[in-house]
Amino acid sequence: MNTRKAMSRPAPHAKIVLRLWLSMMALVMLCVGFLWASQIFLFEDNYVQSAISELESRMNPISEDLKTEDLAQDDSLLSYLSKSTNGKVLLLDESGKLLEIYTYGHPLELEVAEKENKTWQKIRQSEEYQTLLAGEQYQKVSTENGAPVSFEIGIPVRYQAESAYVILYSPLGELQTVLRMNRRQLIVLSVLLTLAAAALAAILSRRFVKPILIIKKTVDQLAKGDYRTMPGISLNDEIGSLSQSVEELGIALQRVDVLRKEVIANVSHELRSPLALIAGYAEMVRDINWRDDQKRQEDLDLIIHEARRMSEMVNDILDYSQFQAGFIKLKKDWYNLCDIIESETARCEQGASDHQIQIQYITEVKEAPILADALKLSQVVRNLLYNAINHTADGKTITVTFESTDNVYRVAVANPGEPIPEEEQALIWERYQRSQHQGGRHQGTGLGLSIVSTILNAHGMSYGVDCKDGLTIFWFSCPKQDAARS
Repeated sequence: MNTRKAMSRPAPHAKIVLRLWLSMMALVMLCVGFLWASQIFLFEDNYVQSAISELESRMNPISEDLKTEDLAQDDSLLSYLSKSTNGKVLLLDESGKLLEIYTYGHPLELEVAEKENKTWQKIRQSEEYQTLLAGEQYQKVSTENGAPVSFEIGIPVRYQAESAYVILYSPLGELQTVLRMNRRQLIVLSVLLTLAAAALAAILSRRFVKPILIIKKTVDQLAKGDYRTMPGISLNDEIGSLSQSVEELGIALQRVDVLRKEVIANVSHELRSPLALIAGYAEMVRDINWRDDQKRQEDLDLIIHEARRMSEMVNDILDYSQFQAGFIKLKKDWYNLCDIIESETARCEQGASDHQIQIQYITEVKEAPILADALKLSQVVRNLLYNAINHTADGKTITVTFESTDNVYRVAVANPGEPIPEEEQALIWERYQRSQHQGGRHQGTGLGLSIVSTILNAHGMSYGVDCKDGLTIFWFSCPKQDAARS
């Protein structure tokens, strides 16, 4: 029920596109925010400092004269200062009374200036003004709503041989115009950048998700059983690797599907044959041969043989399934590998003799102690012999050799016949993979070699197949171990 619900849910590609788009837009907004922060807290402050530095540089030529000379002797100093700084210059006596005022190099009437000039009113109300009356120089940047509007410098001077004060007031109107223009441009730039980034992010998100959707569609088709569907994506990145993996999965599923159909047919045929023989000969024993002792004995032997063969098939299938599922654990103990090989060779000789095939056992080894699961290794040897019998022509000889080297024991089963093509040598170990048997023989099941590889892998033993001199040689090797140390 849960699986059906999960499969019926709508494809989440829209969510992926939206998440990618939001991620890209988050980066864009971060950049825009950084741009605004830099403009407001760094660039605008630099603009103000540059404007102040420029005013100070214009004052430098007469700054020493203001401090040392009596301004009453040269009225042009104040006029020059007002004109060069594009601001207002106020001259105050010792008590703070306004004596003269200049704006952009021109003097103003004092009565008009005191009544209408808001600048003078603001200056007199500031704390810095009181500092100046105390004889200390000051500098001040006035702001409104967080924006700089003016720059003031207060300097103690001499006028008519008495203490006096000069206040330079320079409005930063031009700077404000520049800053406002910069902000307007920044707003337009931010809007254009956001719109362009939104469009580009949408395009890139869909383009990025497109191959994922193709791969998802392919996987959906594979899940429905259409194993020929391929993504067909060629990219040199992780998406390309994923696409290649899905293609390999499709190829593997095609092979598994073919093998599944073959195993159903093979197992059905293999089980049907002994069952038919058992039923047929049982009926013969009951209806015809029950009084003929010799004939009855032959029929019963055949029934027992076929029943055992069918039991082996079922056991092979169950063992392989349980090995693959991880339910079977090896029951290891110390055994003589020579005994295992001799026993299985003798067991298979009768089945081989039915086809005039001889099994020759060659060895000089008498003792070969190994730590292994004896029943499973017996199954390995038996399946290798069944495989050799199935692929050996009548009247030929199968050779079983057992050798001992410095580090390993090596078991090999060689049968004459057509060599296995190199491209198929890796496939024959797969489940239900079968070649054409000699004379239609079917000793064992189609799981023989796959069970061999599974058991040997579980033991950590190496194995393989060689084709040379008209022989096909299946072999495996067991590493030697010290029984006393183990």
